[in-house]
Amino acid sequence: MNVRTMLLASAALACAAMPALAETSAKKIALSNNYAGNSWRQAMLTSWEKVTGEAVKSGVVAAADPFTTAENQATEQAAQIQNMILQGYDAIVVNAASPTALNGAVKEACDAGITVVSFDGIVTEPCAWRIAVDFKEMGRGQVEYLSKKIPAGGNLLEIRGLAGVFVDDEISAGIHEGVKQFPQFKIVGSVHGDWAQDVAQKAVAGILPSLPEIVGVVTQGGDGYGAAEAIKAAGRPMPTIIMGNRQDELKWWKEQKDANGYETMSVSIAPGVSTLAFWVAQQILDGKEVKKDLVVPFLSISQETLDDSLKTTPEGGVANVEYSLEDAQKVIASAQ
Repeated sequence: MNVRTMLLASAALACAAMPALAETSAKKIALSNNYAGNSWRQAMLTSWEKVTGEAVKSGVVAAADPFTTAENQATEQAAQIQNMILQGYDAIVVNAASPTALNGAVKEACDAGITVVSFDGIVTEPCAWRIAVDFKEMGRGQVEYLSKKIPAGGNLLEIRGLAGVFVDDEISAGIHEGVKQFPQFKIVGSVHGDWAQDVAQKAVAGILPSLPEIVGVVTQGGDGYGAAEAIKAAGRPMPTIIMGNRQDELKWWKEQKDANGYETMSVSIAPGVSTLAFWVAQQILDGKEVKKDLVVPFLSISQETLDDSLKTTPEGGVANVEYSLEDAQKVIASAQ
């Protein structure tokens, strides 16, 4: 065997001995977030910083920087993503202001070789990955719950989220599917609460005088307590309000449950889904094959699990689940 052949053989052995996955310790990941004006988004950012901070400290990635736009405007977020391209990030994790308006900026990132993972507010650009719960089912399931609790049906008030955002459209579509499935219910009013208690309270207070008696309030999260306060202030009978896993909602629910047996349910996507998106981006950078669309379960709280959930939810916060690398690997494997 000549020297050249020996060198080639040694190189082949060295390559075979190397890990099959790429190294990510020098990779930089950015979070592009369009809005931080409610407790869910604050918890989402806190979870991101907690989990990614440990990942940076342990050398999994070089950086995991979060950025939030000042206004919930797709044009502003598109400019933010373009800046991230110029700053040389290897992956961008996006909670999007619009499912379509960011597609141009997202495609620019992909064309620059950047991995883009959207979550919660996802994008439709084919080059990006998407992580979401079945938001339509989350909406439809609220009406199904009410059909069991109030078989005779009645009038419903719908509180929507941020106008134009994928999540808002999907949950609302699911609620309307639920009303078609259970026609004993009728939506007699709809307002946007922006997933924030103060906004929801004002919106509900504004529409209540024009509404007949309502038996239920279907929601998207962050609006249940505000709705309850507005209804109480109006002196109306308290309907069944679907809650959205916020601590103030759960606290109010427990107080009513203890006082008069008030019954409802609570449902939302866990804010910690941002950490799942981070790990999915890291795994893609690390050479893993990952399907473009990943679905995670929503987090539900029942009458039976209320007390335990309230104990573990920080004051002013949201019931939450944060994801580890191992969790992300399980989600990726289950989608294959």
